[in-house]
Amino acid sequence: MVGSNDIWPSQSMLDKVRQRVVEMSGRDGEEVRFAVSPYRICPLGAHIDHQGGTVTAMTINHGILLGFVPSSDAQVYLQSGQFKGEVRISVDEIQFLAHIAESNGSDAAKDLSKPELEEAKWGNYVRGALYALQKRGNHLKKGITGFICGSEGLDSSGLSSSAAVGVAYLLAFENANNLSISPTENIEYDRIIENEYFGLKNGILDQSAILLSSRGCLTCINCKTREYKLIQPPKSKNHLKTEFESAYKIILAFSGLKQALTTTPGYNLRVSECQEAARILLKASRNEQEEPILSDVTQEVYEAHKNKLETNLAKRAEHYFSENKRVFKGLEEWASGNIEEFGKLVTESGLSSIQNYECGCEPLIQLYETLLKAPGVYGARFSGAGFRGCCVALVAAERAEEAATFVRVEYSKLQPDLASHIKQGKAVLVCDAGDSARII
Repeated sequence: MVGSNDIWPSQSMLDKVRQRVVEMSGRDGEEVRFAVSPYRICPLGAHIDHQGGTVTAMTINHGILLGFVPSSDAQVYLQSGQFKGEVRISVDEIQFLAHIAESNGSDAAKDLSKPELEEAKWGNYVRGALYALQKRGNHLKKGITGFICGSEGLDSSGLSSSAAVGVAYLLAFENANNLSISPTENIEYDRIIENEYFGLKNGILDQSAILLSSRGCLTCINCKTREYKLIQPPKSKNHLKTEFESAYKIILAFSGLKQALTTTPGYNLRVSECQEAARILLKASRNEQEEPILSDVTQEVYEAHKNKLETNLAKRAEHYFSENKRVFKGLEEWASGNIEEFGKLVTESGLSSIQNYECGCEPLIQLYETLLKAPGVYGARFSGAGFRGCCVALVAAERAEEAATFVRVEYSKLQPDLASHIKQGKAVLVCDAGDSARII
């Protein structure tokens, strides 16, 4: 079991990555820079970001660390702490292909995702970052030499590690080329990586959380207007750390499932079903649109015409509208410091994800149910899309270690094979809220 007292990134981790970059580049250690990109959780707002819904998020004190030095030319040279092989490309070749894609349509981006070496497919994210930056008119002159890794021993499934990686590369290339790009612009750039480059039909929740969050706050994001605000809990008398923030910990429990989201047909199918439900509801209200999403449908229209939806579409729509209500109720509970009621809403979100959105599978559902039985847990749900990965829970700080031990033991009884594939001692993580992505 991993505790939450680790400072991330730790000095030892920074030193380790710095040394790797020095060995790769032959440069002085003082020249090494770091892109810090945290993982995120979404307590409320499950599966509604792609429909323009309002969501909540926060980052944790674990994530992606990219150590790098700017190249003297356009060359990019990368190694990974998790994957074999290396990436050697030039920003010039990506810039040319990005221009072709801009001229001929985003389908041309498919040509960019074909690395020469099978073991270097992890380099597609750096290609995607270059594609996004240059497609939007940023002409890069300098590449980077860098080493990228995630928090040691942590299975990042369900924590939006892909968005964290994309953001890390964006920040590094922007820093190396002295580009001044705002967090909201980078949200759009990472959307291009996910939607256009990889063809994933997700919304902007992941990158928004990673780029906008602030420790101790709940980040509220309107995925339709892209407006956001930070919801602060009540302050303690000393104003240094809220009693609310000290009252809870975040538990991440890993299932052992690692199927890549981009190869899971269930995700894009659910998005299409939500859009079809929106189309039918809008047509019934004589308000047809070319690309309908459920946020275009008012609660009144939904109530008046939901009987026109066949079973699957009715379930997707019910999840959307009930989850939106939970989000706004949750914002009130967070602002008032009521972690118990907030936790109940998180659990209701998890149940709706299973019953109405119909994601998850037996191991994940068992893990979710195990968390709800654990001592001190306020609420739990799937983390990420719910087709693999982990579950997240909020737990009373003083009972966090006890709860984590309970979950580790009980889940291993239910799924001994999957549990055996998780690194020893890494099945359950107790962590704290974190800060936004940044260069240090």
